Amino acid sequence: MNRTFARLRSTIGLAALAASAAWAQIAPPPPPPPPPGADSATPPPLPYSTDPAQDTQVTIVRKENETQEEVRIGGELKFIRVTPRHGRPYYLVPDGGPNTYIRRESLESSLKVPMWVLFSW
Repeated sequence: MNRTFARLRSTIGLAALAASAAWAQIAPPPPPPPPPGADSATPPPLPYSTDPAQDTQVTIVRKENETQEEVRIGGELKFIRVTPRHGRPYYLVPDGGPNTYIRRESLESSLKVPMWVLFSW
């Protein structure tokens, strides 16, 4: 009986040891030290422009039958996205003159050639 109890105790001890090893977490490595001569008070440069004149501005106008989203970059109108209440959205791109727009189904500028499957086997 003592041998069975000793075996059971050692089996439980090994299982507890394996479980604790599985639950243990490895701490992440510390960050690398700054290069010599680097001033820690100077923040890194931002990946975007902080100039408010170059910000993207979106104006949303909701009407009875449609929603218009006017997108301006640096104050210049780039396009208007029109989403009808029933139907697919489309884009109005300025044509260069005042109040003249070109209607497009997407903002892609590449020419798309229509292709049909004539035969398939």
